[in-house]
Amino acid sequence: MVKTFDLEERTGKFGIDVINLCKYIRQDAISRPMISQLVRSATSIGANYMEANGACSKKDFKNKIYICKKETQETKHWLKMIEQVANNTKELKNIQKECQELSMIFGKISSSLNN
Repeated sequence: MVKTFDLEERTGKFGIDVINLCKYIRQDAISRPMISQLVRSATSIGANYMEANGACSKKDFKNKIYICKKETQETKHWLKMIEQVANNTKELKNIQKECQELSMIFGKISSSLNN
């Protein structure tokens, strides 16, 4: 997984990577809801970051960044659940690592906005 410092690009790629991972997970009554939740939260990170960049005020920007942080935390949870049903553990581990890095980035941005 190549790292990029453009967060719009990076969060978009992250969402695509999650979608591609989920395409290869066998769907059944247990995995289907987890996959759905994971895709929603993972793709929401990039969508909210795009909204943050178009924010009309500092308060709006701060709120959208906080949502990015929350969605990243939720995605970490669903990735942990997906471990129980996914076959591609190397790709999953790379995605989990990227999710952790995004979580730290949005945490740092959020904390710097509180100063």
